[in-house]
Amino acid sequence: MREFSLPALYEVPVDGNLTDIVRRNAAQHPDVAVISRKAQGSWQDVTARDFLAEVRSAAKGLIASGVQPGDRVGLMSRTRYEWTLLDFAIWSAGAVTVPVYETSSPEQVQWILSDSGATACVVETAGHAAVVESVRETLPALKNVWQFDAGAVEELGRIGQDVTDGAVEERGSIAKADDPATIVYTSGTTGRPKGCVLTHRSFFAECGNVVERLRPLFRTGECSVLLFLPLAHVFGRLVQVAPMIAPIKLGCVPDIKNLTDELAAFRPTLILGVPRVFEKVYNSARAKAQADGKGKIFDKAADTAIAYSKALDTPSGPSVGLRIKHKVFDRLVYSKLRTVLGGRGEYAISGGAPLGERLGHFFRGIGFTVLEGYGLTESCAATAFNPWDRQKIGTVGQPLPGSVVRIADDGEVLLHGEHLFKEYWNNPGATAEALADGWFHTGDIGTLDEDGYLRITGRKKEIIVTAGGKNVAPAVIEDRIRAHALVAECMVVGDGRPFVGALVTLDEEFLGRWCADHGKPAGSTAAALRDDAELLAEIQSAIDDGNSAVSKAESVRKFRVLSAQFTEESGHLTPSLKLKRNVVAKDYAGEIEAIYAK
Repeated sequence: MREFSLPALYEVPVDGNLTDIVRRNAAQHPDVAVISRKAQGSWQDVTARDFLAEVRSAAKGLIASGVQPGDRVGLMSRTRYEWTLLDFAIWSAGAVTVPVYETSSPEQVQWILSDSGATACVVETAGHAAVVESVRETLPALKNVWQFDAGAVEELGRIGQDVTDGAVEERGSIAKADDPATIVYTSGTTGRPKGCVLTHRSFFAECGNVVERLRPLFRTGECSVLLFLPLAHVFGRLVQVAPMIAPIKLGCVPDIKNLTDELAAFRPTLILGVPRVFEKVYNSARAKAQADGKGKIFDKAADTAIAYSKALDTPSGPSVGLRIKHKVFDRLVYSKLRTVLGGRGEYAISGGAPLGERLGHFFRGIGFTVLEGYGLTESCAATAFNPWDRQKIGTVGQPLPGSVVRIADDGEVLLHGEHLFKEYWNNPGATAEALADGWFHTGDIGTLDEDGYLRITGRKKEIIVTAGGKNVAPAVIEDRIRAHALVAECMVVGDGRPFVGALVTLDEEFLGRWCADHGKPAGSTAAALRDDAELLAEIQSAIDDGNSAVSKAESVRKFRVLSAQFTEESGHLTPSLKLKRNVVAKDYAGEIEAIYAK
């Protein structure tokens, strides 16, 4: 199939904007908890009525400080309640939010705030404030900087005391559906980030249709979602806005360091995350089982869960024997895993990178279905996702209702719909190139099956062509290799080379456990073990698993274990944890040459 679409399930309000959501929630569900904040270690619910009041208070402060309609306001912070509060306050002041990753360097902060022409910026910490201050001389438009940790919300409340509710209502109604809501700077694996202009229409079309298609997962007064993704990433913004549209309760935590504890305390019914989160849950559970001497039981339970899930896709379903085994392991293993995930949830949505079929079947088999989706900053997050009632594991699902997915002659995935971005800020050349003929050219390669389910096979620019002329899509094999607990990152190489090779980094958390299980000295580093025969054999097993997913010509023949990690700080990963392949290839050119040395 070359093209597929689904009718829209949500009608975008012609003259509306995203501030309508908080006003509507306060009018229709005044006493329903729409968001929860963490205070003194415990969760405190905020009703729709109270959230609107807090949004108005912050918006009044922005207006009193001189923020004008259409002004851009930077927002540099980890995910927290105040991020969401200020996002809606900025919109209520008629302005445009410009997210900045809290890990950004001074150079990146300078580029985003100067290119967007930000007139104000809200940061989280004194460290963030210092970064902004270090480049402030180059930001002539920037008039105000507020800091959450120094009482920004309270300060804005004081500043805006003389601004009336009517003034906020008037200001908040200025923006229409096709006006910018936010400028999200793509983290970019090459070059300077481009400012992606997403309109109020983009968010309505995206989040409204996601909620309606997945309505059983968004039941007002019953369901809740825990947000731990960075809100500077468009997937995080989807997780913020969609629950507000529903509405269901939203909780915000800054990262996944204590995710198990946060899930146990908040007990969400829905989780939205990236594959690495689900890989960590699986690998941590397996490692704990092995440490407790129950590794074989866990592995049998995992195999049973996968077999059970695969059998669900067959006409006859799971056999009687498989059902009995599944029931036994549900009591022994699966129920405990669901408890780790909060105990109330049955569904999760995964995006940002491929999940992997084995992991998808494992989670569905334990009674916690992970619905995989696909999207980009330019598509306001998900442009395709698996429906809750008709999942196809191994695909990224069907198009967002109201949108079209087309496969070009060269295999590139093209998109059309109201959810797409309007333009790249101050970059008409890049806009024209990306939106040729009214279609957004994603740069991804994919296929559509007979039911309109999309499968992503790689990136156009990442396709490796070996010396033998074989085209290799790295993502397929890299995802399989990275699923191994010991592997942190994997980058396939081989462009113009006689065969495919790989660079592998080790997961520091699981390396310690592996060393303990295999009699290696405590505290052994990747540098000390990169030539260890046992460790190389373990990594070879991950390579073998990856090779099983591709043809012989695409398989990895040799690999090198690296001493260091690929991180955002080292410059090898984007803030959304995508590989900067050109930077890795340059910095590890010697390691790549070693792969092909005779």
